[in-house]
Amino acid sequence: MSDEFGLIASDEADVPGDEWEEIDVSDTEADRIARRRDREFDDFRKRLKDADQFKVEQSVFDDATFAAIYKLVQDGHIEAFGGPISTGKEANVYEALGDEDTDVAAKIYRINASNFRQMRDYLEGDPRFEGIGHDKKQVVLAWTQKEFANLSRARQAGVRVPEPIAVERNVLVMELVGLVEDRARRLAEVNVENPQTAYEVVREYMRRLYSAGLVHGDLSEYNMIIHEGELVVIDLGQAVTVHHPNADEFLRRDCTNVAKFFSRQGLETDGDDLYEFVTTADPDPSGSPNDPSATDGANADDDG
Repeated sequence: MSDEFGLIASDEADVPGDEWEEIDVSDTEADRIARRRDREFDDFRKRLKDADQFKVEQSVFDDATFAAIYKLVQDGHIEAFGGPISTGKEANVYEALGDEDTDVAAKIYRINASNFRQMRDYLEGDPRFEGIGHDKKQVVLAWTQKEFANLSRARQAGVRVPEPIAVERNVLVMELVGLVEDRARRLAEVNVENPQTAYEVVREYMRRLYSAGLVHGDLSEYNMIIHEGELVVIDLGQAVTVHHPNADEFLRRDCTNVAKFFSRQGLETDGDDLYEFVTTADPDPSGSPNDPSATDGANADDDG
């Protein structure tokens, strides 16, 4: 990290290409634990269901979900749970204590997600998910693994995203960017003192994603956050491969959203120009902003 909004380093040797991760939606160890229902798991499940942060979720978290959390605890990825960070129609996100006393986020997808049809729209046509049927459980499990794979691929490409740590069934553990009491601010919530620098970082991250074979698919000022001088791209669950039949449409929509936001910040930006930049190979592999001095004095203040 150099200065405010500076780009993170990109190791070109490790950037993935079109080799895609295999996604397995067959029963996991968590499913087997839930079926076995031994005394140790039963005791764990009862303690968790009695915890204040989970009491309201007893009707939506099935035994296999509790078994997934149990397996992540057994594997050392989660030591203890804190309170909920966010509660949505598809998933709840909880603050948790991870390995070596690090704060992590545990994202728990509901199997009976209400946006099941929308999930399928992003999965169908993605080469990693060929053969996913209409079974709701398989779709949600595939989506959870998809988000883990997308985060891993983005980090390999040099895009600042939350670090994925572990995935088990419908539970994803990842880096917690900011703390609950001092949360990172979305780009929409801050005054951007140097929008030119921020724009250059955003468009470079978009190009790195595209070069690694991914399109975010829902990028806007609401899916980027500022934390300790870093611009972090979040919510990659819906990101698709460049081979997805709607990838170009999604990318153009991302470019339009980003260009409109920075136009409101006073820059002369255009969605078509941004699209051209993102889809054109970078002649400078370092991906540095065009004007190195543009990082000087960049800042972002809360709106208050």
